[in-house]
Amino acid sequence: MSDMTQRPLVQLKDGAVRGKAESGVSAFLGIPYAAPPFGASRMQPPQAVQAWDGERDATAYGPTAPKGSYPPQYTALFPEVVIPGEDCLNLNVWTPDAFATGLPVLVWIHGGSFMNGSGSVGEYNGAAFARDGVVCVTINYRLSAEGFLFLDDGIANLGLLDQLAALRWVQANISAFGGDPARVTVAGESAGAMSVTTLLSMPLAEGLFSQAIAQSGAAAHTLNRDEARMVSGYLADALGVPADREAIKAIPLAKLVQAASDLVVEVQTAPDPARWGQLALSLLPFAPTIDGAVLPQAPLPAIAAGQGSDVRLLIGSNRDEARLFLIAAGSIDLIDDATLEAAAGAYGLSADALTVYRANRPGASAGDVLAAVVTDWFFAIPPIRVAEARAERGTASTWTYRFDHLAPEDNHRLGACHGAELPFVFDTITRDDVHPRIGDTPSQAVADQAHKIWVDFITNGDPGWAAYDTTSRTTGLLSDGINAIDDPAADERARWDGIR
Repeated sequence: MSDMTQRPLVQLKDGAVRGKAESGVSAFLGIPYAAPPFGASRMQPPQAVQAWDGERDATAYGPTAPKGSYPPQYTALFPEVVIPGEDCLNLNVWTPDAFATGLPVLVWIHGGSFMNGSGSVGEYNGAAFARDGVVCVTINYRLSAEGFLFLDDGIANLGLLDQLAALRWVQANISAFGGDPARVTVAGESAGAMSVTTLLSMPLAEGLFSQAIAQSGAAAHTLNRDEARMVSGYLADALGVPADREAIKAIPLAKLVQAASDLVVEVQTAPDPARWGQLALSLLPFAPTIDGAVLPQAPLPAIAAGQGSDVRLLIGSNRDEARLFLIAAGSIDLIDDATLEAAAGAYGLSADALTVYRANRPGASAGDVLAAVVTDWFFAIPPIRVAEARAERGTASTWTYRFDHLAPEDNHRLGACHGAELPFVFDTITRDDVHPRIGDTPSQAVADQAHKIWVDFITNGDPGWAAYDTTSRTTGLLSDGINAIDDPAADERARWDGIR
């Protein structure tokens, strides 16, 4: 086997990179798409990469963005990767053939509550996509205060600007890996999906992708300026400095990361509505802010007005999303009827609507019913609102899905929880580190089906069932096959009208 086969060389705009053969495809890892965001560039918009001479080694993942740890209950469920170094604005590329032309491209934006995660998480290995003819790109972007602190000083949404910089890098360079810059699908899960729908709503992202996939996150989780200033004020108070960029930059990075993480733990474990307002429900103090420039308006109204209308969209959620949080915290069995009723009321659900949820789950515990309510408020209804908004505009087609695989008895009571679909979509279910989330005997048939749906959409612009409209509301229920049905759980969906 030749050296070019074992260690392929690709010439980019900024210099040459030498990758490696991996699982029958070529992988190029840790390629910088922007300059290190440190020194004079810290807490500033991303800057251009400095070109290099000779070959850059691209056989190992690059540094990860500064971040804290997941809360302890999630560390086994979402294994974190931490790689030190300043060159953290990097990406990874898997290609079936760097000498091909016109291949479809997937750009993956990781989740992690805008606080955690990276493009080098093992289950995001893109080899299976490359095996099936897709050039797969996974990216890093700045997180937490480094990426989403809002100080109302004309600089905002640096994490989104990083994502835009990565997408522009793809436009400029992906043909060197065999990809077609006119066939880019941007996709993400959780905070990554929130990023995708936010990008869809932004004029700055026009022309950077022709398709989008949003998994378990939609256009409902942004901060207005007042909320964002409140968060920055709390962070500055915790650090003992004024709420201005230079003062916060002067704090040692590790201390800043910890202070931001402590705020997130507070809002996610003891959310006082009097202190946090609606963030006590959204639980995301660091997230995109409607600043009027990078993000001109809230995503849903922008989408309803036609922004992103030329982009085909696959959007959906998992059947049991919220079980992740109630099972991991050990709280699902502690919830009684009074707690259920109070919590449902906090989400705006009426007593009559809660009766519908109970009637649809005979014999279910109060905790199980609450998991269904929270799943809908946080994860299931927001994608429907995006699909409705696009359908009313007569835009490019939208397809909705619900991932239904895994019964609670299959994976430690988690069921089709938040993040359950990821190893199936990437066909990485054989990795030991995903088994705490999806169980020890995951179905290859389900992985084959889910992965094929994503490949079909990325390649052909059609996942395999009818597009969404507000008459039929056709939704693909995904397991080891596709069960396309009209308006699943219609009675529960209707209870959120005017509320969510």
